[in-house]
Amino acid sequence: MTQLLRKPTGTSGKVHDITPKSAGWGYVGFGLYKLAPGETAAEPTGGNEVILVLVEGKAEIAVGGRSFGELGERMNVFEGTPPHCVYAPNGTDWSARATTACTLAVCTAPGKGGHEARVLTGIEKVTRGKGANTRYIHPIAMEESDVADSLLVTEVFTPQGNWSSYPPHRHDENRYPEMTYLEETYYHRLNPPQGFGFQRVFTEDGTLDETMAVSDGDVVLVPRGHHPCGTPYGYDMYYLNVMAGPIRKWRFQNHPDHDWIFQRDK
Repeated sequence: MTQLLRKPTGTSGKVHDITPKSAGWGYVGFGLYKLAPGETAAEPTGGNEVILVLVEGKAEIAVGGRSFGELGERMNVFEGTPPHCVYAPNGTDWSARATTACTLAVCTAPGKGGHEARVLTGIEKVTRGKGANTRYIHPIAMEESDVADSLLVTEVFTPQGNWSSYPPHRHDENRYPEMTYLEETYYHRLNPPQGFGFQRVFTEDGTLDETMAVSDGDVVLVPRGHHPCGTPYGYDMYYLNVMAGPIRKWRFQNHPDHDWIFQRDK
């Protein structure tokens, strides 16, 4: 199996624990907890900032001893409503106590102490693409909102039969403003859950070219290169993206062979 595809390690507790060391890069970390009612999770942030995303279910969240109470509204990710999210700065700790069955994502990147712990608000749905390239975005913490030091976090709903992260694009060179170097993880979900999707991660020179069948709950690592994904008829796809690099800017370039699609649909 390719090292870019990470399967969940179980069905309860911390089922994903991707660190910069285990991923072989320098910035992005991604963890995922599956908690039953009453179960807890807690971690120190250390040198990282953290965005907690309640993918599904409800939990009582606290950061640095400050309680934010019970959060969460979306009981199934495919309800499509915006998630409840909490920011935790570096040098603190966070805790969560599930009040229902709960799926909690832990998005991490180096922190600089530039923001205080808080609930992230104002997340609204955005439509992107046309035709079979249509998808729906919740920009949790993207560049236009000054809510983090390093992290860029978004979630995407791709209807059955559609493509996403398409046309193929890359952000693997540090030459701002034309492009920024950003590592990225994709946490995938499928509806119904027995479905599958595909993701290709490839460079223009062919030194990296991996095509993966993704199942419900899988994570794909994107260290470099283009990274489109698609879902067949009958199965909707969700993914949660975490990106980070030297600067908190999202600048990418489309694959030169396929940029005409973007130009046509602008």
